[in-house]
Amino acid sequence: MIKKLVLIFLLSVQYLLAGGLSESRARGLFFAFGVGPRLPMSAFAKSSDMGYGIDFELSYTDNEFLPVFLFAKAGYSVYPGSQSFYQTTDYSTYSTTSIPINAGVRYYFKPMMENIVLFMPIVELSASYCFFSKLHEFKPTALRSNYIEDNAKFGVSAGAGISMFMMEILASYNYYQTNQYVSLDLKVRLPLYIIF
Repeated sequence: MIKKLVLIFLLSVQYLLAGGLSESRARGLFFAFGVGPRLPMSAFAKSSDMGYGIDFELSYTDNEFLPVFLFAKAGYSVYPGSQSFYQTTDYSTYSTTSIPINAGVRYYFKPMMENIVLFMPIVELSASYCFFSKLHEFKPTALRSNYIEDNAKFGVSAGAGISMFMMEILASYNYYQTNQYVSLDLKVRLPLYIIF
């Protein structure tokens, strides 16, 4: 069953890109999940080391506005404290977790190669709302109470990568005030439904 869905998906995408469905409407909803490293930037890098994250995404398109896809995604990332931060402060443990929620658009350029597998450059832009939780734990000699700091921020994300439709590699710059980072994700994309 899954092999049939994948085959239908690949054939329909090639058909849509070729412009073969100009007289009828075709729609598709796709699910993707991705994992990869998160590299803190600017002020965020002063206290945090490289982290890791996972995200889940739903995207939609139809042949009236291909090659543009609309998408919404949610993720979860963890950033440990950096060793240099521990050495210069009273912290024994410092970590940040984040839950970003994004909504945006993705554009697929014409394939660079289509003989064996479709390799298509992609760009995306999204607005984001992110919940941050920071764990503050101090050395016993600091005589300070441990606490958890929670806050939420609005931001934006811009990314570029390569798509093979079933698999994507995407690098993104994510901007939140005092919490900027670059993410690199390997994604697997699966069709939920395709309607002609």
